[in-house]
Amino acid sequence: MNKKIITLTATALALVSMTSNAQKIDRRPIVERNSPTINNVDTLSSFSVGNGHFAVTVDATGLQTFPEYYRNGVPLGTFSEWGWHSFPNTGNYRPEEALKDHDFHRGHEEPYSSEFRQKGRQCDASNYLRANPHRMHLGCLGFDFGATPTLSGVRQKLDMWSGTVTSDFDNRGFHYHVVTVCHPTEDIIAVKINRKKIAAGKGKDKGEPMKLKFRFPYPTGKHSDDGCDWTYNPERQSIVKTDNSANMDVLKIKNDTNAYYTSIAWKTGGRKPHGSSALQGNELSITLPETAEVIYQFATKETDLRDLTKLGFTDVAKASADYWENYWNKGGIVDFSRVADKRARELERRVVLSQYLLAVNDAQKYPPAETGLTYNSWFGKFHLEMIYWHQAWQALWGHPEALERTLDWYFSAEPMAREIARRQGFKGVRWMKMTDPSAAEAPSNVGSYLIWQQPHLIYLAELLYRATGSDSILRRYAPLVDETAEFMADFAEYDSLNDQYILRGYIPAQETLKADSVRNSPFELSYWLTTLRMAQQWRLRLGKKPVALWNDIIEKLSPLPSQDGIYTVSEGVPLLTKRAQQTDNPVGIDKFASDHPMPLGALGMLPDSRLFTKENMSRTFDWIQKYWNWQKTWGWDYPMVSMCAVRLGRPDDAVNAILMPVAKNTYLNNGHNWQTDRLRCYLPGNGGLLTTVALMCAGWDGCNEHNPGFPKSWDVRWEGLKPLP
Repeated sequence: MNKKIITLTATALALVSMTSNAQKIDRRPIVERNSPTINNVDTLSSFSVGNGHFAVTVDATGLQTFPEYYRNGVPLGTFSEWGWHSFPNTGNYRPEEALKDHDFHRGHEEPYSSEFRQKGRQCDASNYLRANPHRMHLGCLGFDFGATPTLSGVRQKLDMWSGTVTSDFDNRGFHYHVVTVCHPTEDIIAVKINRKKIAAGKGKDKGEPMKLKFRFPYPTGKHSDDGCDWTYNPERQSIVKTDNSANMDVLKIKNDTNAYYTSIAWKTGGRKPHGSSALQGNELSITLPETAEVIYQFATKETDLRDLTKLGFTDVAKASADYWENYWNKGGIVDFSRVADKRARELERRVVLSQYLLAVNDAQKYPPAETGLTYNSWFGKFHLEMIYWHQAWQALWGHPEALERTLDWYFSAEPMAREIARRQGFKGVRWMKMTDPSAAEAPSNVGSYLIWQQPHLIYLAELLYRATGSDSILRRYAPLVDETAEFMADFAEYDSLNDQYILRGYIPAQETLKADSVRNSPFELSYWLTTLRMAQQWRLRLGKKPVALWNDIIEKLSPLPSQDGIYTVSEGVPLLTKRAQQTDNPVGIDKFASDHPMPLGALGMLPDSRLFTKENMSRTFDWIQKYWNWQKTWGWDYPMVSMCAVRLGRPDDAVNAILMPVAKNTYLNNGHNWQTDRLRCYLPGNGGLLTTVALMCAGWDGCNEHNPGFPKSWDVRWEGLKPLP
């Protein structure tokens, strides 16, 4: 019977996710009309090529010629899922030295990994553990033009259909034509370069050979930067040739105790000279004739490097083109070309570019960092509360294998998550917030107290199952689902006076609130209810008995706190402070009406439930629209607000929210969601956009309305999308 139910569910979901129009959509024109171009040197328009676990970002030359110049734009990163570095732990700092006891009056002290401000060993330990390990920039290959661009005649295009960057420019009397691609499964970049003299006898260059420079930075270990310290110090960094031939070098790069390898090969089509190279410090200089192919690879072990002399540019370019054509044809697509509203053109651009950027950055075996593989933010570490926004779309847009690749990391993280729960006196596993491949918890005075990352594992596993209908997914993730729900049930406290379960003693997703005073924040309540129901459903699908305590919590979990029919951010917190109430225009002065507007996350991201009414949620939506400080929101807030409007049956508001004209809802020419001068990329905004558009098109379970998130006048065509729960 259970297998029949599973089969019927999968069939129903497949039918719902079919195209909204009987005529099959021609996808290539949609992708190609949104492929970005530039005609000048723009540090915020650098383009990336990559495969989800390795990516390279290039400047206007098609290489990484000017990394210092692009440092404060979208930097010229070369990052991988495996490339991590730690400074020597000369102080022998231990994780337990960063623990701080906190009493939430649950009958015992709870140690949390914290940042210490007062100078001393604890401060030094927390600073070291927070910054290490950090993601490591592997190296920049560029032309030897100097540090400042002197280019003219720039014409560059990112062809997203084939994953190719084509660059044309003039420099010092020569015209350059450069084509750059990334191998779809290996950490390999291939470049084809053609240089021609613009006019005989003109320009400063009188025929000198073409020169490239391969540079290998030492890690900075800073919170947010390109990760590149170009100062060479042989005491901390060594680079040696382990092999070289007429047309290939193999290098071992060692930063402190961390070592990795790169090989670089060049082909000149039988021309003479064939090219040469010279290593000095942390730079490898390569001299080439006018036309050449250059291929390079990175690896953790020398034995993993391929013989690049047997691999041509055409081989890599074809593999890339095949991969991307399959990617675009396999997944979901949305066509806005029939919509008269001019805003639809911009929405389509954001959607298509987000599909490309997230495939380049967010298909790792670890949860992605906010800036993916483009540059380092938060030391290149990843935040588990952001994994929903990064990757929920993958199951909804026909790429569940990418989500499964990442979710498998939770199995290796489970022992650490179990230890966190144990030391704080809870059952099950408590998923950390800010972490790295080892699953070590980074010290934080905010992140360590968050809990909204906890239900993500259950929700994402549910999306993965719905996308695949696979019994093996059910069996494989069932233990993690159970352990995650076990913590959630133990964390909820029974209030015998009101015969309700409550949530308290944590920092909610709206981080302006304090852990000591929070009680029953609306989003966390709704998420607890939704995912505990999902966890019970997983048990039923596998023929297991439901857990009685979980059912009791589902039935008795506290309703959302409210005031005058409007949902508040926490029990006991007024809609507006007295100071705000005494002001004619209170927008922007109330700390409780800033940051993430999480009351709206209780419906939209999540389905309807008994914890609230749609009437009151609609009033809350109107109140937040009027009073919220939108300048202090973040990139995924606009998708979240739009999702709430969709489920409330307010499609005009849904479109207005997803395209809200505020600074942090800016999408650059290359598709990156700009936030601040410090955070020029923000992939949770891109992922949230795609999840929201899936809801706007395919709806949710039980929704029979066509394109529920768009006004009736919008003729939006789509295929390959799945509904949300």
